[in-house]
Amino acid sequence: MDQPASASHLETIVLGGGCFWCTEAVFDRVRGVTDVESGYANGQVPSPTYEQVCTGQTGHAEVVKLTFDPQVIGVREILEIFFATHDPTTLNRQGNDVGTQYRSGIYVTDPSHRAVAEALIAQMNGDRLFGAPVVTEVQPLESYWPAEDYHQDYYLQHPNQGYCAFVVGPKVAKFRKTFTQHLKPEAA
Repeated sequence: MDQPASASHLETIVLGGGCFWCTEAVFDRVRGVTDVESGYANGQVPSPTYEQVCTGQTGHAEVVKLTFDPQVIGVREILEIFFATHDPTTLNRQGNDVGTQYRSGIYVTDPSHRAVAEALIAQMNGDRLFGAPVVTEVQPLESYWPAEDYHQDYYLQHPNQGYCAFVVGPKVAKFRKTFTQHLKPEAA
């Protein structure tokens, strides 16, 4: 079991990989991630609602804010999981979810996180890992708003709901199969 880290040890990164239910469900199971919160980042409307963000007019991305212990898992490993569990090559789209709110993005408050993200993207593009260029934006975190309570832990609370069963579930299964070394013991 992970040893709890003091708050001063913990780091935060914000990731947008399409619908936040999918990204949250994956990172809830990652060893070293101590908290995952669904929210909205880098838009122009203060304290937006889900309905407002869904219009695509607020500029926000659906994101998850990850708090993690860098002594257990590093930024690069988090980003490798992130890139493997969504499509970073489609602009403003993940599957049937279309709009700027579903863009692939990495939003940072730590310059070292940005450097790791940019180097990893350059490496993946150089290796042609996805067969198409990575379009994930890497930006400073300008604003973040938590999503409404009913979005938090959505997959955990509704695993049999249609979207969860057919979209979120396969992403979680892919994570479990591909990243067993990063799986929390209770999530195995």
